[in-house]
Amino acid sequence: MRHLPDSGFHRVASFYDPLSRLVYGRALQQAQLALLPFVPEGARVLVIGGGTGWLLEQLLHAGKRLEILYLEAAPAMLQMSRQKYDAFPKPHQAQVQFRLGTEQALQPQEQFDVIITPFLLDLFPPQRLQALMGRLAQALHPKGQWLFADFWPVQQRPLWWQRLLIKSMYVFFGWLSQVQARQLPDYQQHFKDLGFSPTHSQSFYGGMVQAKVFKRA
Repeated sequence: MRHLPDSGFHRVASFYDPLSRLVYGRALQQAQLALLPFVPEGARVLVIGGGTGWLLEQLLHAGKRLEILYLEAAPAMLQMSRQKYDAFPKPHQAQVQFRLGTEQALQPQEQFDVIITPFLLDLFPPQRLQALMGRLAQALHPKGQWLFADFWPVQQRPLWWQRLLIKSMYVFFGWLSQVQARQLPDYQQHFKDLGFSPTHSQSFYGGMVQAKVFKRA
């Protein structure tokens, strides 16, 4: 069976969340929660690579009136997200559309006030990441916000245990999920090349994880 591009996490959907909690505790969730106050009422929101739907549930819990496009390349992840949405108490204020695919599944005319990339951008080598981020930048309203949560060590040279953990992640997910990247991207340069600057930043897990809000300079 031919898989969609970037769909390798289909294989780990059933145990991805427990595994992340085992390794990182609640740090990855806390980083994503730190971004929710920056999602304004009435916003059109793109969540790309949101995984099993935990973040979607938090957006619904916020009780804001939102239009959400949930874009996910792994079919099993998307199915789990749909199940969480279907089970969520109604009525609520959000309208949610689910779509299987990568950024290439975005329509040319689609524009968003907020784009959320939760632990997505670390998966790609530089050239692929440049194309991905460029397409997302096109889809973001000129005054929109890019909400970023990912592995981005605060220290210019990560601590030894952070380097070991990062290398282990790339080896494991490279083998199991065909992740192509072998090291963390230079996020700062990629955002700078697209004209974005951080307006808010918060670190977690000993400075290995960051939540950031980017806007066009």
